[in-house]
Amino acid sequence: MKKAISFLLLLHLVCLLAAQEAPEGLFINSKAPDFKAKDQYGKEVRLKDLLKNGKVILIFYRGQWCPYCNKYLKKLEDSLQLIKDKGAVVVAITPELPENISKTVEKTGADYSILYDEGLKIMKAYDVEFEIPENVQTRYRNSGIRIDENNGKNGNFLPIPATYIIDKEANITYRFFQADYKKRPSIKEILDNLEK
Repeated sequence: MKKAISFLLLLHLVCLLAAQEAPEGLFINSKAPDFKAKDQYGKEVRLKDLLKNGKVILIFYRGQWCPYCNKYLKKLEDSLQLIKDKGAVVVAITPELPENISKTVEKTGADYSILYDEGLKIMKAYDVEFEIPENVQTRYRNSGIRIDENNGKNGNFLPIPATYIIDKEANITYRFFQADYKKRPSIKEILDNLEK
């Protein structure tokens, strides 16, 4: 009986520790960590420089193979002038290799900066990265999706598809952090939060 209770307590503790490792993302009123990376045009993009001109809508997306990501990125592109009119720019971040970013651009027509997060530095700073469980990797492979090949040295890591609005003082004023990759904020919600 003691062994069974000890085992259950140990199992509960392991579950609690595993749950604590799940990414939580940054919260509203947090300071947005500065970053720099190259976009699809080879231009170095730095958050601190972008914020001198206004707000930044920061998007973390999984990859060109994700239809939900492509649909969302396309909606952002289609609404880009409305976003610019509110004094903001869009920056998307992915763990995928640069050659796969070009596929995203082809699929979405994205004209805003899309950054390759080499070494997952940006994803880690914003606490959005997680490693794909083996059973999910297998399902992806069976569907012809090789995350490790798409990501190169970034391996089998993906971001929670999060969206942040960052003001000129580098404060996060809006957060959409949803582990369900099928859900994204509406463009109306983003535009409304740019006014705050």
